[in-house]
Amino acid sequence: MNLKIAVLSGDGIGPEVTQESIKVLKTIAEIYGHNFEFQEALVGAIAIDETENPLPEKTLNLCRESDAVLFGAIGDPKYDNNPDAKVRPEQGLLKLRKELGLFANIRPINAYDSLLDKSPLKREIIQGTDMVIYRELTGGIYFGQKKISEDGTVASDLCEYSKLEIERITHLAFKAAQTRKKKVTLIDKSNVLETSRLWRRIVTSISREYSDVTLDFLFVDNAAMQMILNPSQFDVILTENMFGDIISDEGSVIGGSIGLLASASVGNGTALFEPIHGSYPQATGKNIANPIASILSASMLLEHFGLNNEAKQIRIAVDKTLKRNIVSVDINKETPSSTSQIGDVIVQMLLKPDETISESHFENIKLGKSVYI
Repeated sequence: MNLKIAVLSGDGIGPEVTQESIKVLKTIAEIYGHNFEFQEALVGAIAIDETENPLPEKTLNLCRESDAVLFGAIGDPKYDNNPDAKVRPEQGLLKLRKELGLFANIRPINAYDSLLDKSPLKREIIQGTDMVIYRELTGGIYFGQKKISEDGTVASDLCEYSKLEIERITHLAFKAAQTRKKKVTLIDKSNVLETSRLWRRIVTSISREYSDVTLDFLFVDNAAMQMILNPSQFDVILTENMFGDIISDEGSVIGGSIGLLASASVGNGTALFEPIHGSYPQATGKNIANPIASILSASMLLEHFGLNNEAKQIRIAVDKTLKRNIVSVDINKETPSSTSQIGDVIVQMLLKPDETISESHFENIKLGKSVYI
């Protein structure tokens, strides 16, 4: 398969973790005879610094012309800590989602057996957790009309949804549930919000088309609690933009680190794949960031194009790496591996999936002596 992939590595640790994803994708291409063309472009704070625009037209055009977008992270303290900044890195990502029509964000959340004791939650609570969150991505309060009074003392953000926006992601969520445990949970706040009541009516109506899938409902405050008390109860979670943003980040504690969570943003055209973590500016250039979320995002990219076996091999390699305790400092503070070392080990697992790899070889990788990269 030939794929043109736009690489928007962005800010902070974005370039470091994205580099490991590209390393893994190049290995997959080599093993299976694919051709992946990578082309880089600016986005986020670095784009503002160079062009005064968080999403330059050149970047947007590249994304439109590509089969997929591999995204890193955006954000910089000089914008994050300045409430008066008129241009922000996040505006670039929001515009990109809107321009590409990326209306659905898909975020798998799993509890890895080898990391159960790394989570702040008890083993017996998180064991067996396997859910996926379908978050609506281009509507709601993030995109609604924003106002502030002339004296700066009153502000408002409009939360607005249409029937079409709700219908299209609902069908995706139910189709996903049909291939999983056949359960969809709608998270809303229909006891208070009119938009949530619209969501509930439309989702209930659509559910009748999927007789093999069970639909239940949770208010978002209860859902946030249930994510901590009993996460294994969930299969497919369906929700609106802001609730999905919050709930999916909460889910990161289940696996023990936000650095493990991948995501896909899909619509009617070019799809985008990214880790859900931020730019982590304190770690920039230190080779300590966790690349696994980015690498798993690359796996989702392959799956999106029907390369299911290739995607599965990446997930298996990641799982083997975690079982060997070859992890970054966010998971193992005592004997952490570096960003590039983790990528090297995953590549080694892909190249020699059926062989037992010696401890001495892992030590060589840690010393930068691997001959396979």
